[in-house]
Amino acid sequence: MSTGEKAPATWLSQDAYDRLQAELDEHIGNRTAIAAEINARREEGDLRENGGYHAAREEQGKAEGRIRYLQELLRTAKVGEAPTTDAVAPGMVVTIYFDDDTEDTETFLLGSREIAATTDLTVYSPESALGKAILGGRPGQTCTYTAPSGADIKVTVVSFEPFAG
Repeated sequence: MSTGEKAPATWLSQDAYDRLQAELDEHIGNRTAIAAEINARREEGDLRENGGYHAAREEQGKAEGRIRYLQELLRTAKVGEAPTTDAVAPGMVVTIYFDDDTEDTETFLLGSREIAATTDLTVYSPESALGKAILGGRPGQTCTYTAPSGADIKVTVVSFEPFAG
């Protein structure tokens, strides 16, 4: 993301926001323990051959990365009721029809994968290939996206409604 570019907002239910805030608080609270572990391992001697030290540093790096991610996600999140619009948008439960030989339908939540723990629905990110293709779509509209395999997949938006989770 370039300087001056705004991060995209992510819709989260209040439950998901609270759960992520609690996770962030826990990670921040563990910083002291991780630092103490690194210091204890450092005192064991030669750092080049100290597996415990390197493991503690790796754990610290992962925790700090998660902290930064959660801070940005929560800073830009839109919290509360899903939006009501006349087109597919993040925070919507969407049903699509696959325009192929299977003629299957799929219903999923278009939103942050972080909300997956609060619903039994499959969650697709608005930034995914499918998510980008159907954003702004209306019932009856056919969209095409490219799957990771390289195949073009056609889907038709059947319906959508705000997520009530």
